[in-house]
Amino acid sequence: MTPAEPRLTSLAHGGGCGCKIAPDVLQAILTGTPQAAPFASLMVGRETSDDAAVWRLNDSQALVATTDFFMPMVDDPFEFGRIAATNALSDVYAMGATPILALAIVGMPIGQLSAGTIGKVLEGGAAVCAAAGIPVAGGHSIDSVEPIYGLVALGLVHPDKVLANRTARAGDVLLLTKPLGVGVLSAAFKQGRLEDAGYEALIASTTQLNTLGARLPDVAGVHAVTDVTGFGLLGHALEMARGSGVTIEVDADAPACLASSATLAQAGVRTGASVRNWAAYGDAVTLPDDLADWQRDMLTDPQTSGGLLIAVSPDQADAVLALARSLGFLEARAVGRVIDGAAGVTVTRRP
Repeated sequence: MTPAEPRLTSLAHGGGCGCKIAPDVLQAILTGTPQAAPFASLMVGRETSDDAAVWRLNDSQALVATTDFFMPMVDDPFEFGRIAATNALSDVYAMGATPILALAIVGMPIGQLSAGTIGKVLEGGAAVCAAAGIPVAGGHSIDSVEPIYGLVALGLVHPDKVLANRTARAGDVLLLTKPLGVGVLSAAFKQGRLEDAGYEALIASTTQLNTLGARLPDVAGVHAVTDVTGFGLLGHALEMARGSGVTIEVDADAPACLASSATLAQAGVRTGASVRNWAAYGDAVTLPDDLADWQRDMLTDPQTSGGLLIAVSPDQADAVLALARSLGFLEARAVGRVIDGAAGVTVTRRP
């Protein structure tokens, strides 16, 4: 950025942590929205809040389509572009698909940001797409009040190998491939409280492509997958529980946390989205009496480009963890299990 330009995050009045509309608010918006006539080729729509739409093309190919965009969570325009692109591609990987191309979604305050800064955002997004082996084949741009960047992302998967969030089975082990704490670190950055190690951890996590997802359809015993993003671990576990008609138990002490995020959370750093998340779905989550408020905040912490949440049979859990770690997801670990019961989430503590 030139000295005369404002910080990117100062322009993002609505926040930039990849936060979604709260589930209850979104449901209220969708209620009454006219439903299209059934389409035989639509394999996955909006019924279970899955990560992307899936359209059967033929007997051997299904098209996965998604879009994601948000405002800056960091000031470096290149890193902002990388984070937004990685986050958008995550939904393709979460369905078990391989990305094939992307379209850019660009909204920038032309009068406040230079062409060079905007170009760096696009360069960052293109760099991530290149790493994923796909082109940015087009897109659309507008002059907007706040900077916005993201992608329409398309991928391919065999129709018989689509990974959805609604097919978890009782007895499955629940795995999470990335640490929590993105929202906390993002909030600390905006408050000027984030040290270099925390910033480096934030960038490293949010720009790590969830390429593991494209490998999972060929792993026996993987039953359901979603990625943990704006609703936090508990919110996306709840979507899986409701879609699958099961109870999901989450061990509060099991997930890894990004560098310094737990310490910052204990000091009271959290996002407004974490509070809204709990208000939106807390009535469907059972907490232990001894769970500290900061731990609840970590479990509802919105994740930008978060890890994959995988429901897998117990006999294959170690194999999936080994595969994840071989691909660079070194903090992947078991964080819970799936049991018979009413659709909901129960948080437990280690003995």
